[in-house]
Amino acid sequence: MSNPLCPVTGEPAARLVQWIDAGFLAELWRIEFKTDARPSFKSQKQFGLWESPSGLYFVDPAYEGDHEFYLQLYSYLIAHKLWARAALRDEYARAAKRIRPGDRVLDVGCGDASFRGVIPEARYVGLDPNMAAFVDGVLGETLAEHLREHAGSYDAVCAFQVVEHVTAPREMFAEMVRAAKPGGLVMIGVPQVPSALTRIPNFLINAPPHHLTWWTKEALAVLATRCGATVESIEAASWTEYDSLVYWISRCCPIRCRDVHFRHAWSWHAATLIGFLLGRLMYAVRPLPKTRDEGAGLLLVARRTS
Repeated sequence: MSNPLCPVTGEPAARLVQWIDAGFLAELWRIEFKTDARPSFKSQKQFGLWESPSGLYFVDPAYEGDHEFYLQLYSYLIAHKLWARAALRDEYARAAKRIRPGDRVLDVGCGDASFRGVIPEARYVGLDPNMAAFVDGVLGETLAEHLREHAGSYDAVCAFQVVEHVTAPREMFAEMVRAAKPGGLVMIGVPQVPSALTRIPNFLINAPPHHLTWWTKEALAVLATRCGATVESIEAASWTEYDSLVYWISRCCPIRCRDVHFRHAWSWHAATLIGFLLGRLMYAVRPLPKTRDEGAGLLLVARRTS
C-alpha cells in the first residue's frame, strides 16, 4: 500500500506513526465526553496517523466531526467547566497587535466571537455556521459562500484553532488568502507537534474527528508559500487560563507519548485519569504555569502577496 498524500503538499507521507482503531476512539468519546463520534466516522474501521516530510501529522482518511458531534462535545465541556470561555488565548493578543483601528477583519470559524472583544476598534465580521444561531452578529455562511461577494475585501483574515478540524487545510487557507486584500494579513493558530497535546495518552481533544492535523513551523511555512502568502512570523503561543489545563495534565501524567498516542491498555487509561485529576488540582492552584516548553500552539502571520 502506498503512503497517503499530505493535505498541504500533496506529496506522499514520509512514515506511518500508528494505526488507530475507530471503534476504540468512538467508545472513548462516548465514555469520556458523552459524545457520539460514530456518525462522523461513518463505516471506517481504522485511521492512520501519518507524518509528512514537513513534520505535519495528519489523519487518513480524514472525517470531520459533524454538527451533532460538536453540539454534544461543547455542551459537555461547558457543563463540566472544562472550557474556560471567559479566558482568552494568547494568540488573540498576538494577532491583535497586527490589527489597526478601522481595519476590516474576517474571523473564520469564530465560535463565540471572543476575538471581537480584543479588537474593539476594528470592523469585525465573524463566520461560523454552527454558532450563528447562538451568537449575535455571527454570520452562518461558509467561507466559500462568503467569498462570492467579499473576495479581496479584508485587511486581516484570521482563523484560530480551526484549520486542524478540516479535511482540506490547504484549500481553506487558500480561501482565506483570497478573502484578504493584496498585502492583507492572513493569520492562523494551530496545535503543534510535539507539545503537551501530543504527550498525553489517549487525549481525545487531539484525536479524530476533532483534530485531523498537528502542525510544525515548517508545515505552516509550506502552507503559506504554496497558497500565495509571504510569511512574516511563526510564533509559539504562551499558555493562558484558557488552555493551561492541558499543560498540567501532561506534566502530571505518569505516561508521556512519543510515537504511539492512542492505545487500549489499562495502564494508559489509568495514566490519563491520574494526569487529569492531578492536573485539575494544579490548574486550580496555578492556572498560569511558569514554563519554557513549546507553548500552547503556533500562530502563523502571513501576507497575501498579490
